[in-house]
Amino acid sequence: MKRVNLLIKPSSCLCNMRCAYCFYTDESERRTQKSMGLMCPETADQLIDAAFVAADRRGSVSFSFQGGEPTLAGLDFFRHFTEAVRQRNRDRLPVTYAMQTNGLCLRDEWAAFLRENRFLVGVSVDGGPALHDAFRRDAEGQGTFDRVAAHVALLLKHRVDTNILCVVNGRTAEKPRRVYRTLKSLNTGYLQFIPCLDPLDAQRGSMPWSLSAEAYGRFLCEVFDEWYADWRQGRYVSVRQFDDWVHMAMGLPPGTCATCGQCGGYLVCEADGSLYPCDFYALDEWKLGTVQDGLERALQSDKMATFSRRSAVKPADCAACPFEALCRGGCPRDWETREGQTVNALCPAFRALFSRNISRILEIARAESATGRPV
Repeated sequence: MKRVNLLIKPSSCLCNMRCAYCFYTDESERRTQKSMGLMCPETADQLIDAAFVAADRRGSVSFSFQGGEPTLAGLDFFRHFTEAVRQRNRDRLPVTYAMQTNGLCLRDEWAAFLRENRFLVGVSVDGGPALHDAFRRDAEGQGTFDRVAAHVALLLKHRVDTNILCVVNGRTAEKPRRVYRTLKSLNTGYLQFIPCLDPLDAQRGSMPWSLSAEAYGRFLCEVFDEWYADWRQGRYVSVRQFDDWVHMAMGLPPGTCATCGQCGGYLVCEADGSLYPCDFYALDEWKLGTVQDGLERALQSDKMATFSRRSAVKPADCAACPFEALCRGGCPRDWETREGQTVNALCPAFRALFSRNISRILEIARAESATGRPV
């Protein structure tokens, strides 16, 4: 069965927040055309048709929306999109929807729509008010935590499947237990921690939000302690990275991009229909074509093959690493060259986590395997 995974930027890099560390703002400023504007209904229809052609009558399609801020495309755009999917899905293929949002635009009408169409919604929250508001401010420079937290509660009121996405930066890394407990108190039951990126070509560690491997390692270890204690007491909180490593220890396939071991599992579609191989590389030099040319042409292009091959050549240290089967080299966006060798800059963080917790990961994997239920 062929699964088509699309990450769609319906509002390009447009956003109603000014997050200091936004990697997509950095990327878009390096393109010949920074913003592609808002996706029009005609482009959406072309994308939907192309997705079902690529799925080839026996597959499935995943439509995920990200930004910038995807809700700026407007609720009418999403209503058109989901209705067009219903009309054009002539083979009745399985379809899933997801959205990553900063949460500011969400209201009852949005929440009802997201629930009705079974969207999985990821809302960005970086810990409590002080940590969140340090780098996640609106266009007027005001903090956003209180509004975002209220809109998370709104989603839960409407029974929308919701997870919390936390960007781990230099400041949040200093308060791992507080961050975990604060995010857990939002009651979604699902958390994801994403290491913050420095701008492309910037000296690593040179930004106010920069995250060092050592700080990230301490953060992961302390959060794992909290998470493991919850699991021991029968209070399972889904932390996506930890879930993934447990699944892999159970012999199941990885569920996150960074642990798949090779890039090329999805396509990014910008607002004008431009296609790219990865959210971290939506740059002119990696443009694969347009949706009007069809998805198969992009997926089978020489440029896509080159992009995929790059990720298959792991950092030199991976060959002798006892944790390679779980880490698989990590995300190539974290790779850099030192003294002629490719290294994963966050490798010390993952080594710290696995060295301290591999026995507990295996313990959970054995216990969950015995119950027959997925974590």
